[in-house]
Amino acid sequence: MNIITPRWQPDVSVAAICKHNDRYLLVEERSKSTGEIVFNQPAGHLESGESIIEAVIRETLEETCRHFTPKGLVGFYRLALNDQKTYLRYTFFGDISDVDVKAERDKDIIATHWFSREELKNHQALRSHLVLQCVEDYENGSTYPLDLLKDHSPY
Repeated sequence: MNIITPRWQPDVSVAAICKHNDRYLLVEERSKSTGEIVFNQPAGHLESGESIIEAVIRETLEETCRHFTPKGLVGFYRLALNDQKTYLRYTFFGDISDVDVKAERDKDIIATHWFSREELKNHQALRSHLVLQCVEDYENGSTYPLDLLKDHSPY
């Protein structure tokens, strides 16, 4: 009898670098794995049927009640937590709107905050080191055009 082992697959996530007046927008949330309060860029998972750009626009609106307009890609990051859990993270930069009073914030988000780069360097509750790494990459000019991403879908 052959036992079929499920194929390992990484989780695909997206994140938005939103800068205004030298401050970065972060969301405060409770970690589902540890229960601790953590801070992250507006971010989330790619859903079936949506493009990567559609995902970052949707996730930013759901978590911040603000409309995000991607202008470029900061980077594509691999975060391996262990041999079973790996994230592939597409991080974008772009413009952010004021709060849309008609939008509803995701129930898992406690609040949104604006932090300077210096405050982020000293922050003790970032969700992962990628939060600061992405900001530093953006600040150092590591940006790429959106047309780097090619979306092919049969539906």
